[in-house]
Parts: sequence; C-alpha cells; structure tokens
Amino acid sequence: MKVLVLAEKPSVAKEIARVMGSHNKQKSYFEGPKYVVTWALGHLVGLAEPEDYDKKYQTWALEDLPILPDKSRLKVLRETSHQFKTVQHLMKRQDVGELIIATDAAREGELLARWILQMAKWNKPFKRLWISSQTDKAIKEGFASLKPGQQFDRLYESARCRAEADWMVGLNVTRALTTKFNAQLSAGRVQTPTLGMIMDREKEILNFRSQEYETLQVDLGSFEASWRASGGDGRLFEKDKAAQLKQKVEGSGGKITSVKKSENNEPHPLAYDLTELQRDANRRFGFSAKQTSNVLQRLYEQHKLVTYPRTDSRYLTSDMVGTLKERLSSIAIGPYASLARPLLRKNLSPGKRVVDDSKVTDHHAIIPTEQTVLLNQLSAEERKLYDLIVRRFISLFYPPARYDNVSVTVQIAGESFYAKGTTIKDSGWREVYGGDYDDDSEDESDDAPGQGAASGKLLPELKEGESVKAVRVVLKPGRTQPPKRYNEAALLSQMEKHGLGTPATRADIIEKLISSDTIERQGPTLHPTGKGKQLIELVAPELRTPELTARWEGELERIAKGQGKPGPFLQGIRDMTKKLVTDVKGSEVEYKPHNVSNSHCPDCGTRLLEKKTKRGKLLVCPSEDCGYKRSGEKRLSSRRCPQCHKKMEMKEGKAGMFVQCLGCGITETLNKDAKHVNKREERKLVQQYSKPESIGSNLGDLLKAALEQKEKK
Repeated sequence: MKVLVLAEKPSVAKEIARVMGSHNKQKSYFEGPKYVVTWALGHLVGLAEPEDYDKKYQTWALEDLPILPDKSRLKVLRETSHQFKTVQHLMKRQDVGELIIATDAAREGELLARWILQMAKWNKPFKRLWISSQTDKAIKEGFASLKPGQQFDRLYESARCRAEADWMVGLNVTRALTTKFNAQLSAGRVQTPTLGMIMDREKEILNFRSQEYETLQVDLGSFEASWRASGGDGRLFEKDKAAQLKQKVEGSGGKITSVKKSENNEPHPLAYDLTELQRDANRRFGFSAKQTSNVLQRLYEQHKLVTYPRTDSRYLTSDMVGTLKERLSSIAIGPYASLARPLLRKNLSPGKRVVDDSKVTDHHAIIPTEQTVLLNQLSAEERKLYDLIVRRFISLFYPPARYDNVSVTVQIAGESFYAKGTTIKDSGWREVYGGDYDDDSEDESDDAPGQGAASGKLLPELKEGESVKAVRVVLKPGRTQPPKRYNEAALLSQMEKHGLGTPATRADIIEKLISSDTIERQGPTLHPTGKGKQLIELVAPELRTPELTARWEGELERIAKGQGKPGPFLQGIRDMTKKLVTDVKGSEVEYKPHNVSNSHCPDCGTRLLEKKTKRGKLLVCPSEDCGYKRSGEKRLSSRRCPQCHKKMEMKEGKAGMFVQCLGCGITETLNKDAKHVNKREERKLVQQYSKPESIGSNLGDLLKAALEQKEKK
C-alpha cells in the first residue's frame, strides 16, 4: 500500500517528493514506490457563505441579522476546486492506505488539512509531519519520526474555533454596518480593536497641548552637567525662574558631592520570534510586517536557510544543542567567518537564556539551518533579513557586554547638577554588531530632556569634594512633544502586548486595515483615515478595545493546550455577535463618506468616491446597482488651454469625454466626429497641405483637400 502526503504548496510538495524518492511527476501530484505527494493551494475548503444556508442571504438586509447557523458547514472553494478533486481522487485510490499531513506545522496549516480530510470523507489512518525547516535533513528526520494525527486534535479545535469566531463576528458586524450606513464598512474580532488602538493614539495627539520649556546646562571646564529639580525633572517652564537660576549659577563655584561607579553586565538579546523580527526589520530597514513575512518565507521555503518563520517562541529546545555547531559552521563565511569560527573551537554550553524547553510550544525561535549559504544568490531584501537572523544567532554564544557607568552630582550655589558617563570594558556580544547595535528605541514617553543631557559622554577622573567653577551657563530651549504615532514596529508590540492576533496573522491584520481604507501609511507611521475615524465610533465599545478580544485569543490558546473547551468559547462568540448587531441596529450615529470626489458617475450621476489602490487612485460609483469605476489619476491631453497655454486635463461626463484647464476652468468638448476640426488642427492642416503651387487657392479648398486626405487615412 502507498502513503499519500498532503503538502500546503506545490513548491513544498516538490521538495518532499524529491527527498523521499517520488520522481514520477504528474499534473497535480508526484508519485514514487512508496509515497504519492500532492498539495493544497492554501485553503481548498472553507466555511460556507450565508447564501449556502439560504438563498435569501445573497441580498444583504439588516433585518436578516445576525446570521448564526446552528452548525457551521464547509464548502469546496470554487477557485481551487480542480485541485480538491485531484486530492479527493488520490484519497479514494485503492492502493492508498495511509495519509501524512505535511502542511505548515501550525494552527492554520492544521486547519486547512483537516477541512480537506473532512470534506473528502477520509476515514483511514493519518499521521503528522512536524518539522521546523525545509532542508533535506529535516525532511528525512521528520519522516523517520512521524507523529500520530490525533495528537494535534486540540490544535485543530483551536483553529476551527478561531475561524468560526471570525466568520460570525466579521460577517455579521460588516453586513450590519454596511446596510445600516449604506457604505462599505468592515469590522472584525481582531482588526477593529487594532484600529481602536491607532485611534486612541490619534486622540491623545489631538488633545495634546505643547508647552515651551528650557534646560540649564553648565560648562565646568573638563565636563558638562545638567540642572535637575529635586523631583528629577530638568525642565523649567517659567522663563523668569529659568533666568533667575542662570544668573544665580553664573560664575559661581561648587563642589562634586558624589561620584558613583557601577559595573553593568548586559546579556545578549533573545533569539528572534516572528514579531520581534518584524519589529527589528521595520525599525532598521522600514520593512512592513507583511514584507518581512514574505521575505522570511522565501528564506525558509525557497532557500532553506532559516527555520520555521511563524513562531512565537524566542528560545531553543535542549535536543537542538547538538546541532548548534553544524549551524554555526554553515554560516561561518564572508562577513560572519571571523565571528563564528572562534565559537567552533569552543565547547558550546548555552544557558537558560538560549535553551529553555518550558518556553517552546509548537516551534522554537527563528535561527539559521545547517544549509550552506550562498550570499550572492540572495536578493537585497533577503540579504538584509538573513543578516539580522545570523547576527542574532551568533550573538547568543557571546558573553555579556560589560561597561562602567559613572554618575556625578555637583552642588553649585545650592543647586544640583548631574552628569553621566559610560566606559566600555568588554564589548562582548555587541562585537557581533560592530558597535552598530541599537536597542529597542520605542520610547514613546516624553523623555524630559535635561535628565541625562550629558549621558554617555566620556568623563575625566573625578573625586568627591573636588572644587569646580561654572565657566559658562547656557539655557537651551525645548518643547514638550505629543505621543508618537504608531509605526508598524510599535503597533506590533502593542498587538503582542494585548494578545491581538498571532505572529502569523498580525501582518495580515495591518494590511487588511490599509486595504479597507481605514488606516494609511504616511512615511513610516500609520494614520487613521476619515473612514477609520468614523468607523471606530460606529461599532460597540467592547469591540473597539483589545481587552475582550485578547481574552478570546487567550481562550483559543487554552483550547490548543487542552485546558479549554470549544463549546463555551463559541457560545460566548455567538452572544457577543448578537449584542454587536443589536448595537448597530439601534445606532443613531450618522456616517458621511470622507472620500467623495468632485467627479460624477457618467452612468447614474452619483458623486464618485475616491479610493487608493496599489496602482494609484480609483474613482468608484457607490451605487450598488451601478459598478462604474475609472482611474482617479489626472490624465493630461495634448491640447493646451487657449488662455494660459497649459496642458488640459481629460475628463469624462454624461455627454462623453471633454478637456478642462485646471487653472482657468475653460472646457472644450472632444467631438468624436472625424470631420470636426478645431482651430489648432485647422492651422496644422493648412501648413501641412499648403504648397507653392497652391498659391491663389482659397482656404476652403485647402481644408476640403485636407479633410479628404484625413478620411482616407
């Protein structure tokens, strides 16, 4: 009997088939002496749509909501139905007696495989391939240690609950908002609280009132110090007080009252999980979370250089310790050779900060595989991301960075001044980054300038009781700053903190908010749009904040661990959905489209809405029974304005195409009649067909000849 292997993608199936000896390639599968390897094109089976339960739901109606089937049904997805038929046919072959699930070793991968098995009515034994990298070695070892399929039943139940919860909340609230306010408004169990956090930050910024202040810096000859009040704040908000303080200190002598030295040991940062890698790539390279996920997937699947990407763990397991030298050996090339080779001569004994079985669930941290790397085969994006992963991995085996902190307190005219300095004793793991390592700089608080204005500077050898004199005193102006808008790194941190989504879904949630025009990227930061600002006010308060949704995410984790049950979770989601829909139905808030353009639909006359797409602006008719849309980008014609001589913009109206001068407002109709000739064309034709022998001919004859020639063309 043969074994059927179900992979998630054709590329993965191809590699498994190659490694396991299934070399006979067919259209939709590979076959060998023992294994038949096929694939799912992502999801082949999904949850049924409302109209699959009742045809009346094809029309969206507020009175039909909420739609909450007693039991969720599945359906074969139309766009991939051909592949499902292939998989189903292979499952029913008489010579296939067992199946191996080889989809991604995670919640979503388990779900898509189980739904296929359920829809195809598979009732024979099945096992699970659970691997963390796509190398030949990992595939062979994985097939040698297959796990019982039932071992992952709880993971499947968690995934099923997540999918059904998103269906119930997202579908019902989206339909309710859209029909109630006659606009395309979408909401979801995770995306709406994420939008809520962005909107809360926006309100903080709008309500912020900036204040001017000054800080007092004193030059003591061999070093500088900053004034601070007894409470630790170095800002002076009253100009008179600042001026008096400066006058009091100028030219005065003082004493060093305290010199404190402390040795600090800074351990290496933890290995990467997906969210931390997305944050780092956003901070350093400006990569979006989705961009990082896509590049990382190529490094994992295509190049086989890194381990499983969608992990939430930052630790390794004890059974991996024996593979660490092999991994270090594979990356000991090029810029990493001088950093990795010394480690190969040592006995590696990583501590709890690197290896901790209790902190690894499904997958360990993202680290390099034992696959030899050819850096010139990587794209610029892949190279940058791989560099982050490799350097972080190497740093795990370097000692802590050691440095001395020096804090100095000076008393001058009864006022306290402070200075700080740092002396590096041993760069330790920072050597891996060449001194270019930047800690998580996501400090969003008003950091009260002046508290450490001299921080990090080299200080001379100073002693307590030493006399000093204020050589120069300077007041430096400053202004309090509002909270920063979220960039993707900061938003990912907040989503992780509040338990919104998973490492595998957070990037898609951000992209969904952007594609639905509720937030937009402006440089590195995320801003709510006019639509997003209104939408957050239309949904129920409990869906705006992350607390409730975070509790649901926690419950899904407990289900996956066998500590929670699907029934109570789904009942809670049903109750929540009913309340959310009721709140929308009873809402008295008014929605006004924020993106209404000045253009009208040529078919029905409705004002067109302006939408941003990857290809530029798009003008769309909001009428449900119309569907008109066209590019919203300015289209300049070759015609020039007769008044200002600038190029005129092409537009479309009820009477057809016309051109308009943006400056003067002059319009000209574009007549489709081939015999129509405007004055500009008239002059051009006269010049074209005027010849010396035609002198004496009248203008009418010339034009007649020109038109006849034009019609022949």
